[in-house]
Amino acid sequence: MPHIHEKIDLTVEVFIVHKNKVLLRKHDKYEIWLSVGGHIELDEDPNQAAIREVKEEVGLDIELIDYRDFIFEDERFKELIPPVALNRHRISDAHEHVTMVYYAKTNSDKIIPEKDTDEWKWCEKDDIEKLDNTPKDVVYHAKRALAQIT
Repeated sequence: MPHIHEKIDLTVEVFIVHKNKVLLRKHDKYEIWLSVGGHIELDEDPNQAAIREVKEEVGLDIELIDYRDFIFEDERFKELIPPVALNRHRISDAHEHVTMVYYAKTNSDKIIPEKDTDEWKWCEKDDIEKLDNTPKDVVYHAKRALAQIT
């Protein structure tokens, strides 16, 4: 998707858990381990973007983990599942992302990668820190997602 602004974009990141393993990918451009995610498009909310990005990138159907204890909806108002974290980070000297982080579960570990250039791995807790070039926030959220989703 093209950027919605030259300086900053809104993005989602999803840590997907299946049977005590979390899905991580080695990004082909940056050579670091990340979760699944991407840009929020103009016609969607963050929840829709998270579900779409996962389906596009790895072919999985997911259920976002919902920690809300109150939900209100009517014909003009829809509560969204809030992210478990929110961050702002620099992509280049001229561009940043504001990222909403979600945890999700899936009923399948059969991925269908969108790109052949990325490496994908289902990781148990002990596998996460053994991966080279894994940002600290990715390690934290991968372990936390595993601890919270059974």
